[in-house]
Amino acid sequence: MLSKSQTKLITSLQQKKYREETGLFVAEGPKVIHELLDGGLALHLLFSTVGFEITHKNNLQVTEAELKKLSFLKTANTAVAVFEIPKIKLLRDEGLIIALDAVRDPGNLGTIIRLCDWFGVKQIICSEDTADCYNPKVVQATMGSLARVQVHYLSLMEYLSRTNLPIFGGAMNGKNVYSEKLPATGILVMGNEANGISEEIIQKITHKITIPRYGNIQKTESLNVATATAILLSEFRRTTGT
Repeated sequence: MLSKSQTKLITSLQQKKYREETGLFVAEGPKVIHELLDGGLALHLLFSTVGFEITHKNNLQVTEAELKKLSFLKTANTAVAVFEIPKIKLLRDEGLIIALDAVRDPGNLGTIIRLCDWFGVKQIICSEDTADCYNPKVVQATMGSLARVQVHYLSLMEYLSRTNLPIFGGAMNGKNVYSEKLPATGILVMGNEANGISEEIIQKITHKITIPRYGNIQKTESLNVATATAILLSEFRRTTGT
């Protein structure tokens, strides 16, 4: 039987301030829950309908109607889980790092986290005004990749000012990425959905790169930030072979 306090807890975790206060976040669906468990994240509570295959000491069986009350999705899945937010690990200046400057859309952030997992990028640096990676919409979009990619929130300006790594930035006025020699170690900065990389951050970019437009009309103003990240990551990996 689902209690009012449990319902209140799940509902509150839709807001960042309560996630920070409790140190908890919500994930939904078998695939995401399995991936987070396999990644070593600590399960706090699990609510599931009959037939859900995960067994846990805090697994509470609920009806489909009760689960629907807990779900943040339009169509409720078979399980809703509450996980503990993992402790932040030390940021290391090594390998390819993605830096996000005010990426606000949860779907974009979740997709970028999943892309980093796919392309073997272990660390993402987010400006403090980037979407929260434990937002339920972000968690769903990562499809479990959140367990394998470290996400750090800090002053992007301060970090870029002190790093010795080369800093690449996706920009409309950059050099053609397909003709550039790209390193295996460095930082790739991606900007806000509407405004791109801020003027303050653009001053720290050492290498501006762009994805050229093809075709005769060329009226498309820009690419979605997640799409652009996918193309640039693919090119970094293709040229370095790592």
